[in-house]
Amino acid sequence: MEFRISKQVLQKELGFLQGSVEKKNTIPALSNILIESTGGNEIRLVGTDLDVTLRCETEAEVQTPGSMCIGARKLFEIVRVLPDATVNFKKDESNWVSVKCERTSFRIAGIESNSFPQIPSFQFASVKFPSGVLKTFIDRTIFAITLEESRYTLSGAKFILNNSGARMITTDGHRLAYVERTGFEEMAATKELDVLIPRKTLTELNKLLASHEGEIELGTDENHIYFGVGPRLLISRTLTGQFPNYEMVMPKANDKSAILDSSLLGQAIRRVALMADDHSHAIRFRLISGNLQISSQTAEEGEARETIASEYAGDEIEIGFNATYLQDFLNGMSNGPVAFEFKDANSQAQLRPKADDGYVYKYVVMPMRL
Repeated sequence: MEFRISKQVLQKELGFLQGSVEKKNTIPALSNILIESTGGNEIRLVGTDLDVTLRCETEAEVQTPGSMCIGARKLFEIVRVLPDATVNFKKDESNWVSVKCERTSFRIAGIESNSFPQIPSFQFASVKFPSGVLKTFIDRTIFAITLEESRYTLSGAKFILNNSGARMITTDGHRLAYVERTGFEEMAATKELDVLIPRKTLTELNKLLASHEGEIELGTDENHIYFGVGPRLLISRTLTGQFPNYEMVMPKANDKSAILDSSLLGQAIRRVALMADDHSHAIRFRLISGNLQISSQTAEEGEARETIASEYAGDEIEIGFNATYLQDFLNGMSNGPVAFEFKDANSQAQLRPKADDGYVYKYVVMPMRL
């Protein structure tokens, strides 16, 4: 195989592929990417760890059709430092690949292309979904996915598309993020979805969505979910198991509320959290009429305190929270007033943007014992 391609184009596609390539080297072929001609002046690049697969198609000047399989990390390192010019690739009979760009040349060891795993095909009915909505869903929920591998059903996001709307829910057992948007009745009539999408898939998908406008294609089969993002196709295994009953977790008796400025609240928490315990990140909320006092202290380092204005007229109350949990929510919402709703110091609290931006966004967080 031999082809020529722009350095900038190749670097962009290889950047996307890095996240889907196996890094543990349990199966040697998975640390490589497959490059193959698809007919005409176009090549396909594929990277996979068997759970997440990314397939990119881009223009190239193909002199000799065929395929090659070379190390993803080393190729990316090489391409990044090449001059901004056309890069020439040529594979010989022993699977070595020569890479030339102006006066620079490399020779890279490759492997047999047929050792690269077969990729699931995208042959089913799909629905078109706004990329901006899906990116907002991910940005507002991904932080609440657990990082504990043992909690398998919590290591992804529940995504639902039906005639009542689209929603995404994540939880790690200490907090829950919920975002919903209506107006997808026609899409749901074509195909309803109810799947658990792994955290890694959402991370890689978010990178693709950042540079894409318009609609994407969504589809599922028995074990996979497919995202068609322009000339790129992201394929992921779905998680199996029972996601928690999130509706039972959503508070229904939070009769007390304080309205706060999200920007001021975020800045105050960030400052006060500097003196919080490194393990628990515990801070204290003390609500009195018209004010919210935020404080933290550690015996070894000292204490911090800050007061911001709030629209609150109830009885004085103190509630403890993990500062990181609150910051994650505030980082995911746009500036404006936020409603802090609670029942007492021991029950789950709920935060939500007060302004209507077209989304229903709720964040439920368990308090900490003071």
